[in-house]
Order: sequence, then structure tokens, then C-alpha cells
Amino acid sequence: MTIDLPSPASPLKIGTRGSPLALAQAHETRSRLAEAFDLPPEAFEIVVIKVTGDAIQDRPLKDIGGKGLFTREIEEDLLSGKIDVAVHSMKDMPTLQPEGLLLDTYLPREDVRDAFVSPTLTSISDLAQGAVVGTSSLRRRAQLLNRRPDLKIVEFRGNVQTRLKKLGEGVAECTFLATAGLNRLGMSDVPATPIDPEAMLPAVAQGAIGIERRTNDLNTAALLEAIHHLETGHRLRAERSFLLTLDGSCETPIAGLAVLDGGTLSLRGEVLRPDGSQSLSGARIGPIADGAALGVDLARELLDRAGASFFDWH
Repeated sequence: MTIDLPSPASPLKIGTRGSPLALAQAHETRSRLAEAFDLPPEAFEIVVIKVTGDAIQDRPLKDIGGKGLFTREIEEDLLSGKIDVAVHSMKDMPTLQPEGLLLDTYLPREDVRDAFVSPTLTSISDLAQGAVVGTSSLRRRAQLLNRRPDLKIVEFRGNVQTRLKKLGEGVAECTFLATAGLNRLGMSDVPATPIDPEAMLPAVAQGAIGIERRTNDLNTAALLEAIHHLETGHRLRAERSFLLTLDGSCETPIAGLAVLDGGTLSLRGEVLRPDGSQSLSGARIGPIADGAALGVDLARELLDRAGASFFDWH
């Protein structure tokens, strides 16, 4: 098909949250599109949309509606035509999109690792007995308590800058951030130590940027195809099918990571009780084309091993 290219007079509108990291991701998307089609940056307009998840900072996400609070207003503007595409951190994305929207474009994945952030320490093992740790992540909380039940976990909501400010104020001795976010923000001065995924399995889709569009907007689909990263797409297909199968049964801490080696995909997954008292993990290896099926199969295994009482924590 012939692609109608955007122009400064009629730009493609890119919707995003307003945090510094979200804006960095939107600018990366704009740069990749402009380069792919040899267009000026002005052919793409970045539109900042206020979302509920950013407005409410004093309560855990699970208490106010979960991941969808970072996407709902953006998706409403996408459906209404106020914007043409939406740029998301994939680890914030629900596994299902609203009717009429499709998420099938991913940029090259950044570093998947969590980072241990502290002005004085370099690892979890350096923390004193009963140390205070700040995190808003249900997964990180459970993984930490599974390893160190003596730790005291305090809520640390907010963007990267807000959490670093709290850390500087002494609210906690350390916190955890995605290494990808620090890299995208150019924050090499932050005292952060990446954690090997073998020690702390990251969130599903951590480090990946996804671009959402209207299902029937074929022109935009053709534009986005030029910047889609196939390898990241294969990895996320497996990870998100794992998450989707688990999400259908529970709200629980979940971690997962797929890696590619030639034509083979390896998937590791973990589910935990929120208090860290139990952790179940498993793995699957198979052809890349079977990634989604591997994710479903691994999730079903963990659900069977867990039993109903594993998720009965409310």
C-alpha cells in the first residue's frame, strides 16, 4: 500500500504520559519514525496526557485500580482520534487492550535488569537486619521479603526523580529502579548497581517500549511496521502470554523473562505470595514460533503447583 506520510502541517500525534521517562520514550519513538522515513521531527507531535496513576501518589496501585490507571486516559484519547499512537512502558501495560486498539509495535528492548539504588550500599546483602527499603512494586516487595523477611518495606510511589528524592531524604536506605529507565534518562550518576536476573527476575516486559494504535488505522500500522523490532516482539509474546494466563486467576507478584538464542526461545517465570513467604518458579525452552504457547504452558504449570490456597491472601 502507499503510505500517507505525516508532515509538519499535518503531524502524526504521539500520546504519552508526562513523566521525564515517558517523554524520553516518546522522543525515541519520534526519532525512530523520523529517521525511518527521512522526515523532520516536526512531522510528529508529542501530546502529553495526564493519567490517574500519576496524579495519585499516596496509595499503592493495587488499592486504586492497578496498571490500567497509567493507560486509561491515553487509550480514550487514542480511540477518540485526539492522538494517532500511544507510547507505553510495556511493564505498565495490562495484558488486554480495549476493543478497537492494538499493541503490536515494540522498539528494541533496553537492559531488562532491576537496579539496586543506594547512596552507601551496593547490594541487598549489604542491608542491615531490619533495614527500611522503599518500593511500590508488588513483585519487588515479594522477592525481597522472600530473600530477606527481616526487611521493612515502605511505599515508594512516583516517577524516577520523585523516588530518588525520597531516598535522598532518608525515607529508606535503598530503593529499586529499572536499569532501562536510568539508561534512557541518561542518569549514569545515580548510585545504582544492576542485579543479575538469576538473582532477581524482572517484571514481564521490563525495558521494552510498546506503541499502541487503532486497529483499523492501516496507514499508521504501515508507518509503525518500519520501526518494529522483531526480537523484542518474540520475547514479549512469550512473556505476556505467561502473564495473561496467570492474571486470569489472581492478583499476585509475577516475574518473567524470555531470551533468544538462534531459533530457540527460553522463558523463565516466577510467582510469589505478596508477603514473600512462598515462591514458585519454572522454565520452558522451545522454538521461537511457539513462544506464546510456552508462556501459557509455564503459567499453567505454576498455577497447578500453587493450588488455590497460594493465592488466598486477601
